[in-house]
Amino acid sequence: METLVLTIHILIALGLVITVLLQRSEGGGLGIGGGGGGGGFMTARGTANLLTRLTTILAVGFFTTTVTLAIMAGAGKEPVSIVDDVIKEAPANTSGPVVPTGQ
Repeated sequence: METLVLTIHILIALGLVITVLLQRSEGGGLGIGGGGGGGGFMTARGTANLLTRLTTILAVGFFTTTVTLAIMAGAGKEPVSIVDDVIKEAPANTSGPVVPTGQ
């Protein structure tokens, strides 16, 4: 199950990167699919709206799969404190500091 969610997560991440790169920015960016002459399938505004909606959908999917993977990684495991591990590894030094003698 984890492998399936991870595969979907990677595909969504790649789609999100591609979708963001396709959007036209103020500086021009890649700007693929925007602007251009007349007679196109979609207008520049329609393309921008489509890409914005697609980016939103992919972002929601990305966050959902991220949370799902985090829950799956911690499911069924006993909570562990880092402090408990440090206390177990530290030597039990009950004597006081060593004072050098003058001999």
